[in-house]
Amino acid sequence: AFLIPILSRIYMEGPPAPPDIKHAGRRRQYPICLVLAPTRELAVQIFDEARKFSYRSLCRPCVVYGGADIGSQLRELDRNCHLLVATPGRLVDMMDRGRVGLDSIRFLVLDEADRMLDMGFEPQIRRIVDQDSMPKTGIRQTLMFSATFPKEIQMLARDFLENYIFLAVGKVGSTSENITQKVVWVDEFDKRSFLLDLLNASGPQQLTLVFVETKKGADALEMFLAKDGYYCTSIHGDRSQREREEALRTFRCGDTPILVATAVAARGLDIPNVKHVINFDLPTDIEE
Repeated sequence: AFLIPILSRIYMEGPPAPPDIKHAGRRRQYPICLVLAPTRELAVQIFDEARKFSYRSLCRPCVVYGGADIGSQLRELDRNCHLLVATPGRLVDMMDRGRVGLDSIRFLVLDEADRMLDMGFEPQIRRIVDQDSMPKTGIRQTLMFSATFPKEIQMLARDFLENYIFLAVGKVGSTSENITQKVVWVDEFDKRSFLLDLLNASGPQQLTLVFVETKKGADALEMFLAKDGYYCTSIHGDRSQREREEALRTFRCGDTPILVATAVAARGLDIPNVKHVINFDLPTDIEE
């Protein structure tokens, strides 16, 4: 939704002149566009799309996030960066190291802003936008995306946006016409056997996403399904970045058509061709 128009503007306007500041070193990068995302998976997903849309152009995207080797990310930055996708914590680290400057930012995107606040990133976000060299509103264009619009998000919009347009897509709490929802009352001790019935009825190769409440529950359910001969994988917050990326890769390509996940780990992911989403555990948060 936001990458194509931003890249179009970058292509038309070209790169800005290097900032005329004394501390501008050769190894510090000054991206034109900054996209902030709450999780590693979402950051990588946005980066992959940016790389696809900027293919064979002079615009070079980069991605930085926590939980991965910072050395390799620094080396990628050294090769130039016009569009930077980042998680707030890792970006602040890069700024403290003097490797990223925000002086040339023309486009700022806050994706899943409500999720970033839920995860406690508000201090880092406010530092990035308010306390460093980020151009002021009016010089930069700011886009903020949020699944919900609570008071905290309204305050963030008030502080970061000026004369902004509020666009609501669909109705809060509503479901797409293409989605059929069913609620089934199942005794706690019968949940696993009922899940097997659902999986058998849907076919072994259809992509199925199963949400559980806890990391321990995700591991236990994955082990249970694997012992029953189902090809499955799982993601949650305790998985390493490499393990999470591999799990998503095998799920997308159908090698492991069942993905067991916590809502925290899987929110915001764009995975095509998912036929069934099963809430194995009832979400504790209505927004989930």
